Amino acid sequence: MGDIKKNSEEAAADFETAIAECGFGLFNILMMCCAAPCLMAMVFSASAMSYVMPTAECDLQLTPFDKGLLNAVTYGGMIMGAIPWGFIADTMGRRPVLIWGGWIDGIFVLCAALCQDSTQLMVFKFLDGLIICGPFAVVVSYLAEFHGKKHRPYVMLFVGLCVSAGATCVPILAYLLLPVHILFSVGKMNFHTWQIFLLVTALPILLSGFLHIFLPESPKFLMAQGQYNKALESLQRIYAVNKRKTRDSYSVKHLTDATPDRSNAPDRPPQQRFTQAKLKFLEGVGQLRPMFSKPYLCISLQVYCLHFCQIMCVSSVRLWLPQIFATMHTFELQGINDTSMCNVLDHNSQVRSMDSESMRQECDLHMDPGIYKDNIIVAAVGVFGFLMIFPLMRIPLVANHILKVFLFVCVFLAGGLYFAKSALVTMIIASVYVTMMGVCATIIIGMSVVMFPTLMRTMVLMLIMTFGRLGSVAGNILLPVFMQISCHAPFLWLMALMSIAFIFSVFLKVDVQQPLA
Repeated sequence: MGDIKKNSEEAAADFETAIAECGFGLFNILMMCCAAPCLMAMVFSASAMSYVMPTAECDLQLTPFDKGLLNAVTYGGMIMGAIPWGFIADTMGRRPVLIWGGWIDGIFVLCAALCQDSTQLMVFKFLDGLIICGPFAVVVSYLAEFHGKKHRPYVMLFVGLCVSAGATCVPILAYLLLPVHILFSVGKMNFHTWQIFLLVTALPILLSGFLHIFLPESPKFLMAQGQYNKALESLQRIYAVNKRKTRDSYSVKHLTDATPDRSNAPDRPPQQRFTQAKLKFLEGVGQLRPMFSKPYLCISLQVYCLHFCQIMCVSSVRLWLPQIFATMHTFELQGINDTSMCNVLDHNSQVRSMDSESMRQECDLHMDPGIYKDNIIVAAVGVFGFLMIFPLMRIPLVANHILKVFLFVCVFLAGGLYFAKSALVTMIIASVYVTMMGVCATIIIGMSVVMFPTLMRTMVLMLIMTFGRLGSVAGNILLPVFMQISCHAPFLWLMALMSIAFIFSVFLKVDVQQPLA
């Protein structure tokens, strides 16, 4: 009897031990291949419109304010969908969100490709943002919950690389598709090249929804729900694929966790599951009271304001770069010598007042492949910059001061765009600026993990991302307003915001080497 009891205890394991026993192999590689389209789709949803507008403005008669709204509405949808999607994912599971969320979002992107006016396009891009933030957030948790402590940091690096790769793929896709002249009609609906481009951007998220049909539910989520038998089946499946052995040879026979085992309990009706999830959510909100008192109130407000200003600046520049490069390229082809930023911004403010023949010629020039090369280079420099800078983050002196140094430099880079007289100079300044700001955004997230205790960490990170998306919305709405005030106004506004972000960073005292609370 003693030997039987001993063998039973040896066969039981917690999640970390059980997932480590599965190893890393073919299943994990296939899983990352399924996740990559979803991670890239998020970038496609956020960035696609900035590449569409130089040509779509001719078909939709867009004003500068319309362009700002089209850049902003996707982020508005992401803000609205953040908390509901978190609630659904923690109640219904990761896999249903990835499957149904992927398909629903793909349908909305396809509907955006069918739109015939700017209002319809704004509605469906808002719905696109509302849905895509669910699968994107869930796929990160899903990946983490299928890997043990040994491989989890590398999986998070994979997530960052996929997002960077998506940012590079969008201008490459624009370079290949948008210069091709396409125009056909189906009934009363006219279809142009930019609509085909949007249609293609729907493919990654639709593919992601399809591929996740073949993957199991997260074993960690199943354990949290008390479904230990299903969690064990999921782990056995991973083990069998990775080790090329039968499921019965998996050494773990029982799972242990703080959550009571409800494997043999009848399934709870959806209403009961939602009620229990609601109670857990309210308990979690109650644990956030320390965030509204010292010392965390002051720190959190600094981080929110810093991230808001920083993302407002970088989004205002990044999402308008395709339009700026397109206009500069047009000037060069037309032999216009004055390619200063003032003339570029003034031209974009006056596009709608052009006659139909001038508009047609403008569209033809905007569809030249050369206008997208600068955007590809800016995105590629961003990927290269991340790979070069992040190894240096192991040095404490660099890690503790790189944020304030980069923000200080970016104050002058934002102002330096005003003095850019050619596409080449604009590309060089923008590449350095966007790369540095991207690094700063990642550092802020990393610092927040250290600064806040475990029970506050997830909610604080969610709020930081929400403030960043609010900054994206505000930036893309306000930039056209400043463009119409004067040539200097947008750049003075950007420099002021960057200066505010820098001041917040100076007073943000963080030791990245401190242990987690």
